[in-house]
Amino acid sequence: MTTKLNTLLKKDSSSGILLIFVTIVALILQNSGLSEFYNGFLHTHVEIRFGELQIAKPLLLWVNDGLMAVFFFMIGLEVKREVVEGHLSSINQIALPGIAAIGGMVVPALIFIAFNQAESFAMKGWAIPTATDIAFALGVLSLLGKRIPASLKIFLLALAIIDDLGAIIIIALFYTAELSTISIIIASLSLTVLFIMNRLGVSKKSVYILVGIILWVSVLKSGVHATLAGVALAFMIPLASKNKEGKSFSLSKEMEHDLHYWVAFMILPLFAFVNAGVDLRGISLQEMLNPVPIGIMLGLFIGKQLGVFGFSWLTIKLGLARLPARSNWKQLYGVSILTGIGFTMSLFVDSLAYNDMQIYHYTDKFAILLGSFLSGIIGYLVLKYSN
Repeated sequence: MTTKLNTLLKKDSSSGILLIFVTIVALILQNSGLSEFYNGFLHTHVEIRFGELQIAKPLLLWVNDGLMAVFFFMIGLEVKREVVEGHLSSINQIALPGIAAIGGMVVPALIFIAFNQAESFAMKGWAIPTATDIAFALGVLSLLGKRIPASLKIFLLALAIIDDLGAIIIIALFYTAELSTISIIIASLSLTVLFIMNRLGVSKKSVYILVGIILWVSVLKSGVHATLAGVALAFMIPLASKNKEGKSFSLSKEMEHDLHYWVAFMILPLFAFVNAGVDLRGISLQEMLNPVPIGIMLGLFIGKQLGVFGFSWLTIKLGLARLPARSNWKQLYGVSILTGIGFTMSLFVDSLAYNDMQIYHYTDKFAILLGSFLSGIIGYLVLKYSN
């Protein structure tokens, strides 16, 4: 495994441990005498005004719409790099994680739909259990050290990247509001400018960032979710550029490297802190047995492992791919269970599906935490005793 990839995995696993810590802190604050302070922090009013242009949101939405756009920008850079020259650049490399990722999205969605098809509003959350939190999953893998072959870590990383790409497509198709024509036109013009800059070989970060901000604001005002602006911007960043001296370098890789630390150790932990504060005091066992939380929990814990492992088994048995090097079936199954750690990505889709209305009294978010926790614990135990 390359030094760069090894560093990436270490950063992601460390971030996973930090996510666990901030989640516990958020739960303690929400379920103690400090809950008023915690909720006051989430709903702190933040406003930016530039002439007639005004963006006014509570802090919670600045994190979900603003900082998560930066997260999806980095995801876009990763997807582009992996597709062009990385672990997703050939059919042989993409076959197993690609088909496994499809299974890991389809089966959890079907399980959720089976429980909630009778209620139209509940059905908006069908995509909640389809997500995988790569930082958390790699955090669990890091606890096992050298017991797990590097090929399985690469498999999980590639699967999660494809999973994130699937989440991007789902958000674009199913979680958009009424569209503003003027904002869509401005966003389209911004993308056109970015494309021209790419083709002309413009290599200044500041220029891309400036046009990217205009793109984000226009997408935010358009009705399409603002995080998609981050993905669109990432695809326009050139993978190969030249500096003033004529030396070749990759602006895309440079920006990805610059952002990774901030995403792993600030943006994702802050997102977890403001979204994972579930009020457990009003949740009963009866409420947790309602279709929405049951669909989410079973989708993450059962659906993910069945989808990923089942589609992987079928792909390998059909001769379309091979088991990752130096791994066995039990290890592949353990990693499949870990993909049920939806956490930050599932919480994000939940906020889009139900608009943070708390119509389910936090049972939907608690179900995400329970499904992710079970997937992490059971996956760890299976992997620990898999040799």
